[in-house]
Amino acid sequence: MEFFGSFRHRASSATRPAASGTADSFRFRGYRGGVIPMHRALTHFRLGFMNLVTAVFLCVFFSGLWLACLGWMCEFWKRILAIGIRLLPLHAELAVADHRWTPYLRAPIPYPRIESVLPTAETWGLACGVTVLLLAASFFLPKKLIPAVYLLRGVLLVQGSALFYFAVMPARFPHTPDSYMQGLVSSGMGLISIVPLLFALTYYIFDFGLLKKAFLTATTMAHLALFLPLQVLLQALVLQKTILFMPVLYLIFGMPVEVLFIVAFYAWGMSWLFRTTNGE
Repeated sequence: MEFFGSFRHRASSATRPAASGTADSFRFRGYRGGVIPMHRALTHFRLGFMNLVTAVFLCVFFSGLWLACLGWMCEFWKRILAIGIRLLPLHAELAVADHRWTPYLRAPIPYPRIESVLPTAETWGLACGVTVLLLAASFFLPKKLIPAVYLLRGVLLVQGSALFYFAVMPARFPHTPDSYMQGLVSSGMGLISIVPLLFALTYYIFDFGLLKKAFLTATTMAHLALFLPLQVLLQALVLQKTILFMPVLYLIFGMPVEVLFIVAFYAWGMSWLFRTTNGE
């Protein structure tokens, strides 16, 4: 069974000289006149029966393996957090929240418990000054750094909104470092849990072979599992000073970073060669 058969015709027809004076002569050509071929992920896409079987098998296998190892993984995170609290200049206590989804599925989620510290006038003024200076500096960066400029301004926009909120009504901030740390671990755990499903829908359907698909999934989940406690410790070091930076940590340096890791691993896997008729 093969979809996108028309893409092969499109790719081949794009290489043939088009008749002048017709609209099709420029459909598949770049602004310099070169032919734009169809991306290989589409021209070689075969949604065959074995790819479907492989997708279901790998999704069930890795999801079941992750759920079976979830208790052990929480214990591993707990030990990493305990070592970090002991070695780093971090004034926190290690706490465990027992999350139960079903009578048979539970997870003791470890997280650092931190005292909630509102920003002082000095801290608020220093953060505001740095934010304004960085915003002004972004207008003097070269044009070739436009993507970095917009990313920087986006971060500053979030921090600027936090500065405004804490200047107007700081006592009404609804979140505490404890709830934030617990939510960060919980969301990271949930994101790792859906990696097999994401890859089943977007990667396993391509003909890369069983070993490559399994390797990419295992590498992605292992990387996220090792990164999560380090991310929690780093953010705890910031939040113990003041909760002024909690919005930017959550919106910019929280789950979006983990999502970018998944996208990066996916792009790496898509750069591999497809399986040939002779095997891997």
